[in-house]
Amino acid sequence: MKVLVINAGSSSLKFQLFDMEDEKVIAKGNCEKIGLEGSFIGYKTKGDKKEVMTSMPDHTIAIQKVFEVLMNKEDGVINSVNEISAVGHRVVQGGWIFDKSVVLNEKVIEDLSLLEPLSPLHAKANMAGIRGCMAVMPNIPQVAVFDTAFHATMPAKAYMYGIKYEDYEKYHIRRYGFHGTSHRYVTGEVAKLLGKKPEEVNVITVHIGNGSSITAVKNGQSVDTTMGLTPIEGLIMGTRSGDLEPGVYNYLADKKGMTCNEVLNYLNKECGILGVSGVSSDMREINDAILKGNKRARLALDMLIYRVKKYIGSYLAVLGGADAIVFTGGIGENQEDLREGALEGMEYCGIEIDKDKNNHLPRGTVEEISTVNSKIRVFRIPTDEEKLIARDTKALVEDK
Repeated sequence: MKVLVINAGSSSLKFQLFDMEDEKVIAKGNCEKIGLEGSFIGYKTKGDKKEVMTSMPDHTIAIQKVFEVLMNKEDGVINSVNEISAVGHRVVQGGWIFDKSVVLNEKVIEDLSLLEPLSPLHAKANMAGIRGCMAVMPNIPQVAVFDTAFHATMPAKAYMYGIKYEDYEKYHIRRYGFHGTSHRYVTGEVAKLLGKKPEEVNVITVHIGNGSSITAVKNGQSVDTTMGLTPIEGLIMGTRSGDLEPGVYNYLADKKGMTCNEVLNYLNKECGILGVSGVSSDMREINDAILKGNKRARLALDMLIYRVKKYIGSYLAVLGGADAIVFTGGIGENQEDLREGALEGMEYCGIEIDKDKNNHLPRGTVEEISTVNSKIRVFRIPTDEEKLIARDTKALVEDK
């Protein structure tokens, strides 16, 4: 069985083609600048990575270009669209309606439209990818895998905000959480390393990338997470502010003459690591600036490390201890001083890391960085959200 995984953004579309016999990726790539001038597709199939400039006015044309790549006579990997058994779509917001992955049909698409106000930019992009695939592959099953679904197990005391209950009921204002596919994937992987089933482990999963979140997992289920109604809540991120006292919104609007939407755009796209450092949202550039003595870049990294530590500590309290802590995501996997700083001074909690090993990890491997004396084991596990989407898609299609 071959499963195509699609992650559609407003002007981009990432794809991976899996052979589910061994879960091997046989092709992958990105369509960039969809609907804009200078659009191109970068991909890797049999040989080296290639990049082709090509017009892509919308996501349907982008999907057509993906199949041109996959069926290319020179280095293609399939002969026909019909070799694809199913398509799995990353869908950011499942809201109060979807608590697990689903096969797409008109009723599901109708329900997805109800959720658009919760995540307008992501929702429109996700639907563009879905509609594009349905146009090109009308007879091939399509599956939606939701970022929020893993967090549907949170108890009300964790997902509720302190607003009037009537407004929660009417407007569905609550914590939904995101990065669920990543948190679920690494939970399953660390359970294997511990020799247990996912439902037998309590872990704290730390996903740190340009967008970041931490999840408390009890008996294999999410019971709390740092992101909320939208992805802005929680940790300081690449361009997102993270946790803010609500009065800041009104104060910013007043002082900067902004509308509510302008304040949200500012907090989502101009703040976080970028806003504090004044350098970049890219941690590689932040690290370079720190080496040159840039104090604001140092402050931005220190703020991230501090919040990671704070949430790990609070989630240890929520879980009553943990079997393991897992670092994942681009920064979580590759930033050794973040991992060390976040766990420094937590020996009283039973956490002890091997600093030498933590500082010399090979890229892209699964590694344990805790000492043999550590009561809570600590791992670096590269996430693979696309593989989890492919697994869910395969399971649902085979179950039909």
